[in-house]
Formats: sequence, structure tokens, C-alpha cells
Amino acid sequence: MNNDLFAPKIPDEVANRRPLADRLRPKTLADVTGQSHLTGEDGVLRRMIDSGSLGSMIFWGPPGTGKTTVARLLSGEAGLAFEQISAIFSGVADLKKVFETARLRRMDGRQTLLFVDEIHRFNRAQQDSFLPVMEDGTIVLVGATTENPSFELNAALLSRARVLTFKSHDEDSLTELLARAEKAEDKPLPLDESARAALVRMADGDGRAVLTLAEEVWRAAREGEVFDTENLTRIVQRRAPVYDKAQDGHYNLISALHKSVRGSDPDAALYYLARMFDAGEDPLYLGRRLVRMAVEDIGLADPQALVVCNAAKDAYDYLGSPEGELALAQACVYLATAPKSNAVYTAFKAATRAAKENGSLLPPKHILNAPTKLMKAEGYNDGYRYDHDEPDAFSGQDYFPEKMGRQTFYDPPERGFERDIRKRLDWWQKLRRERNEG
Repeated sequence: MNNDLFAPKIPDEVANRRPLADRLRPKTLADVTGQSHLTGEDGVLRRMIDSGSLGSMIFWGPPGTGKTTVARLLSGEAGLAFEQISAIFSGVADLKKVFETARLRRMDGRQTLLFVDEIHRFNRAQQDSFLPVMEDGTIVLVGATTENPSFELNAALLSRARVLTFKSHDEDSLTELLARAEKAEDKPLPLDESARAALVRMADGDGRAVLTLAEEVWRAAREGEVFDTENLTRIVQRRAPVYDKAQDGHYNLISALHKSVRGSDPDAALYYLARMFDAGEDPLYLGRRLVRMAVEDIGLADPQALVVCNAAKDAYDYLGSPEGELALAQACVYLATAPKSNAVYTAFKAATRAAKENGSLLPPKHILNAPTKLMKAEGYNDGYRYDHDEPDAFSGQDYFPEKMGRQTFYDPPERGFERDIRKRLDWWQKLRRERNEG
């Protein structure tokens, strides 16, 4: 478990059999690529080291962005002992052993940096066990997670640790990693220019992945052979999209789809819809989300949007894949190009809030039925005006509880179908004022 920097040196013949990604781990923070906002000269971590004081941290970011490597380098540059555990394989007994070792080490004058991989997999009680040893300085905790810490980690733990975000590698940093790999292997990658660019795209922002793919290319290439994009794809196969239907990838893409529809961008909406189809998302889940967008973001600006989305969902249910996916794509474009209004959505939220805040107020008695003599004597239904018998079929009565008074929740904009509703509401309001004043 102890991964001290002073561990015995591994023989060269053994070291060279290790995966390329492991052999090319940076030796200093300055060598880390793709995270200059953290490890650069003005980066957060560099400033911490220069100040001579490290606090506990949570490293949040996608796989292959250097979280483990940076934690190791931090311990070395700060002069701390390095301990690493994985939440997948560790339990309470393992944590107790690590904490006790750290306490003994602290008595000898050396602090411990404890790196916890996949820290979000620890349950609430296990996460709470870190709090005392963080507070008394026994350990500097560095937890790594690919999931949103706000959702997965205890508030108490988050209040004692700073969350640092690791970014996916961009094209430049992945290209730099490939150049380092070629220098280490002392030979160029047997790829033409388009295939090299394709390899970078296949890595999908994952530094470990780009080196693993490069290693596969070197293993597959015969003497003098250079691969084009087609042969590269055949040799390394296609990497599955980085997407977990139950975690952040799922929520990020559905958020991007929803906001693209709301922003009236059919091209971006189709792109994210296709991304989710490609990643294996349940099409009926997407159908339900499109229905949600129809009622939340289009509303009465185009009432037909809800009909179209329900029909698309039913069409997929009837046709199946892949034909049914076109129906969902059609609904997606319809929503993106439709006029937008969230007036009903905001009105319903305001009405719900008012219902909770005002409690169980009795409606005005004049609109309540009086099926018994007692209720009639109490004034139920007294003075009720039947709207169909009124001029213009509108009585102008007040239907809210007396203690609340007249409320306005629904305020449609002057666009789409709601333009006609707006005119009708304005007309009703005018009649109500005239009849109440008269």
C-alpha cells in the first residue's frame, strides 16, 4: 500500500515491460500536460507548494487526466509521505491501518498525503471517518473522483477540502503526449497525417487512452508499414464514447440537448440526440425528455409541440430501432424550431408555492356547492353567478380565497399561440374590473 518515492529502483528490463502510459508518467509537476490551470507556474497547486502548506483536496475530472500522477508529484515536491488506497478495494479496517500508520509517521515529524482513488464509492460513514484525521493534521487528504462531488460526497467532507477540477486533454496536449511517446520509444508512430489526427480523436480527451492506443499501433505495425485512417480503425477498433448512463456523462448530455432545444438550435440539438443514441441511451427515455421540453419550454406558444412529441414517442414504441429514432429526431427538430414560452411552467411553480405558503384556505363560499340546508344557511353558493348566463359568458367573479385576494400567476408573452390567449386574458381582466366596479 505504501508507494513511497524512496522505494527500490525497478530493473530496466522489468520497467520496460510496463505499459507505456505508466513509463511516461511525469517526473515533476512542470511535466504534467493539459492541466496548466493547476500545475503551471501560476497554477493553484504550484502556489500551494510555494507557500509551503498543502490543504486537503478533491480532484474531480474524467479518467486519464492525471489525477493520480499529480497527487504523487505533490507528495514528493511537498516532502510528504505518500499513501494510496482505492475505495473499490478498501474498507473500514484498511482505513484504520492507514490512519494509524499516518499517526506514527507524524510522531516522527513527517506528514502523510493520503490519496484515495474513486473516493465517491465510500459510503457516508466511511467518508465521515476521514474528518478527525483531516482536522488534526494527521493526513492531507487528496481524493479523486470522476463524479460530481456535490452529489457524491458528504457536505462535511467537502467543507474541509478544496475541489479542483481536472480538464479533459485537448488536441494539443494529446499531440504532445504522442510526441513524448515517440521520443521514449525512439521511433515515429506508423501513421499518416489523417490517421494521427484520428488517433487523437479516438482518445476522447483521455491521456492514458491516447498512449494505450499508440502502443497498440506499434504492436500491430510490420516493418515499413504505415497505417491510414481506415486501417487504424480496423486495428485498434473503435473506442466506446465516454458515457455512463447513470452518472455525469448522462446528465451532461441530456442537459446539453435540453438547452440546445431551448436555445432554438436544431443542429446542436440533433448532435446531442445522436450522441446519446450512439452511447446506448434508452430511446424511450429520450422520448419522455422531449415531451418534458414540449411542456416546459414551448408550452402554449405552440400547443402542437406536445402532440408531436407524444406521437414520436408512440412511433418509436411501434417501430423500434433504428426506424423509430427518426421520429424522435423529427420531434427534436420541431421543438428546437418552435416558438418558445415557459409561461405555464413558471405559473405552475408560482401557484404551487402559493398553495404551500397559504395553507388550507377555504375557497370563497359563493363558488361552493350547498347540498344541505345547513350549508345553504352558512352562505354556501350564495351569490354565485353562472357564467354561461352572463353577457359575453363571463361573470368577472373572484375565485380566490378571501385571505389571499386576487393573484396572477399566468402571464403569457406576446408571441405564438399565446398572443391570442394574452388578448383574451386582457379582455377578461377589463370585463372583471368593469363588472366589479359597477
